[in-house]
Amino acid sequence: MEEGRGESADLNNHLKSELIVDMLTRIAVHYGFWFTEVRHQMGLERALEVFEKATQKSIFLGLKRFADIFDFELENGLPKALLHMENSKRNELMDAVAKTWLANDGMWFQAIEFNHGMNEAKRCNDSCWAQFSPYEAFAVKRFLKLEEPCGLDGLKRALNYRMYSLINTQSIVDEGPDSFVFQMNDCRVQSARKRKKLDDYPCKSAGLVEYAYFARAIDERIETECIGCPPDDHPENWFCAWRFSIKH
Repeated sequence: MEEGRGESADLNNHLKSELIVDMLTRIAVHYGFWFTEVRHQMGLERALEVFEKATQKSIFLGLKRFADIFDFELENGLPKALLHMENSKRNELMDAVAKTWLANDGMWFQAIEFNHGMNEAKRCNDSCWAQFSPYEAFAVKRFLKLEEPCGLDGLKRALNYRMYSLINTQSIVDEGPDSFVFQMNDCRVQSARKRKKLDDYPCKSAGLVEYAYFARAIDERIETECIGCPPDDHPENWFCAWRFSIKH
């Protein structure tokens, strides 16, 4: 038995590999708990400030350790292989990440639904969006370096960098300088249900939280109105539509 490693040092290759994957999962969960608790203790704005500082250092140190073990090079703080990957492969990877995010979301929902019922699943889902939407807005604003206040133009850009934007088809209809309509023309979840001849999933309660919280986090002056979202009736060319407006 290796000193300082206890029983885990004697595991066979498969079990040790399984343990490594489990340890990586624990990192993700621990990270989430840290953010949740700091938000609870200090509020969302301060939690996001702490998150940004901690994340920058965490990613740098993590990539450096993995680069040493897996023998890959870093360039400007990112894996060189990723930076020099063929663009089609990089796009494929982005799609895979987005689809994995959506699949994880669905797995959480179903794990609750199948064991505790639809009402509990929807309650947890809607509450989760109340937390995730402001964070995703923060992440997109940081990535795009949007200035404050960024208004409706900033929101238009931000909507194109949500996780959903990579796996769904969406469009924007301008109504003038003070409002625009965002349409989800093809939704991966709803289209899958349609192919199976199932009714639309009634996602309006989540959407009311998701879109309003996202828009407000981009610019607190922006107001959100639901034009239609399942279980509402909707035309063939969109599943849900939202009006974003701002008063000058």
